[in-house]
Amino acid sequence: MKKLGGILMLMAVTGLVSPAFAQVTKEVKEGAKTVGNKAAEVGSKAKSRVTDKVYADKVGPDGQTIYIDKHSKYYWIDEKGRKKYIARTLLKDK
Repeated sequence: MKKLGGILMLMAVTGLVSPAFAQVTKEVKEGAKTVGNKAAEVGSKAKSRVTDKVYADKVGPDGQTIYIDKHSKYYWIDEKGRKKYIARTLLKDK
């Protein structure tokens, strides 16, 4: 009887803790994804500043810094660190 009571108590405690653990795990994953995206963005921008030219007179549609690669293509870096190529006609004056 004591074993059955102990098993039931263990199941009750585990049942109460599991949803909280799942919620914490989800928050940790979301936080890790946010940090990873920001690190990718900062790294991509640093690499672009070193390897490509910054277009000083123009900005992107939402005020992004525009870079010019070795093939004379214009792009900006999004929040996930990816290059988004853009036509020269869509650029705005600073």
